[in-house]
Amino acid sequence: MRPRSYLDHAATTETRPTALEAFAEHSVRRGNASALHSSGRGAKLAVEDARDRLASTLGAHPSEIIFTAGGTEADNLALKGLWWARRADPQHGAARRRILLTGIEHHAVLDTVTWLEAHEGAELEFIPVSATGRVDEDAWRAALAYAPETIALATMMWANNEIGTVQPVAQLAQWCRDAEVPFHVDAVQAFGILDLDFAAVGATTLAVSGHKIGAPVGIGALVTRRDAAVTPLLHGGGQERDIRSGTIPGPLIAAFAAAAEEASSQLPAERERLAGLRDRLIEGIRTAIPDAQVQGELDVDPETGERLAPGTRRLPGNVHVSFPGCEGDSLLFGLDMAGVESSTGSACTAGVSRPSHVLIAAGADESTARSTQRFSLGHTSSAADVDHVLDVLPAVYEQARRAGMAGEDSRIRTANSHRSR
Repeated sequence: MRPRSYLDHAATTETRPTALEAFAEHSVRRGNASALHSSGRGAKLAVEDARDRLASTLGAHPSEIIFTAGGTEADNLALKGLWWARRADPQHGAARRRILLTGIEHHAVLDTVTWLEAHEGAELEFIPVSATGRVDEDAWRAALAYAPETIALATMMWANNEIGTVQPVAQLAQWCRDAEVPFHVDAVQAFGILDLDFAAVGATTLAVSGHKIGAPVGIGALVTRRDAAVTPLLHGGGQERDIRSGTIPGPLIAAFAAAAEEASSQLPAERERLAGLRDRLIEGIRTAIPDAQVQGELDVDPETGERLAPGTRRLPGNVHVSFPGCEGDSLLFGLDMAGVESSTGSACTAGVSRPSHVLIAAGADESTARSTQRFSLGHTSSAADVDHVLDVLPAVYEQARRAGMAGEDSRIRTANSHRSR
């Protein structure tokens, strides 16, 4: 039987052997890292060593690393924590209601700020993006320039999890600093593949996650500038600078540091390797299915057309394509039956297929936003995986195209049924 090809690394990637070894080694260690006896001090020393190593891969000071359970918690902690801290300012807090963001953010950000809007009176200000998902820099600057004293915070994802577009976060951060506005960056997709330097970028907070780079699920971090005011979400033992209380998960932290070090040591070569596979897959899809539309930026200078270094404007491992006339779920299940594991990149709630909010925010129509397939490559991807996709995709596409937009037909039937009752 032909091996299955996993092309959903953007969702989660295989745990690296080095991370598993670190987790196993520290799992047999006795002691709570907050305890004062010898075993506790030993556990604490191991955690701080891992914190130092992780910080070095992020261009951060070790004291800026706040461990969390993952990227979602890190985003929540940053956005709610910055919001409440800014609002608590007795002199200007009452006026600070605006949150600047785009409509292409991950739901860990979008749902959090929507909660702040519904429960805390936040005013969400969505900055437009281009058809390829790149932020309108002029609109960003204009939003910051208009009454900056009324802005609570701004947020932007470094690289998009669906279409792979890389944002100019360093420039956006500079404009936020000039306006004295806290700036949170969701770097979950960028970490482990792009060059991240927290100090150089100048953001206020930055979220990363372990399972995206080969650490086990359940560990992440919020990199938090030492002068940043962040109100904690959890209260208890006062761990992690009193910003994130809770028993420190030493084995997960050790595994996270091991995965981060391995990924960081291979960055330039891995970017080149993944970009080569990515471009080969894109070219193969375009040749086999001329109607297919690649979404997001390309690593090409938009003015000169010259090729840019991998990861300049698009994640090296991201291939996101719309297949006109096909339901994304039909493609996904057809590919899965053919041994290829991919993603639609859209939300599915209670069995109802929904269009990609990223493409909708970028100006695509609903049918385009529902006909997508994301192939994301990672550290275990190979040329054989790309060949597998290209071998089976044409037949799967034809089958899905004949089925048409089945989700739309289902919704029409459901609506007609309700109207007839």
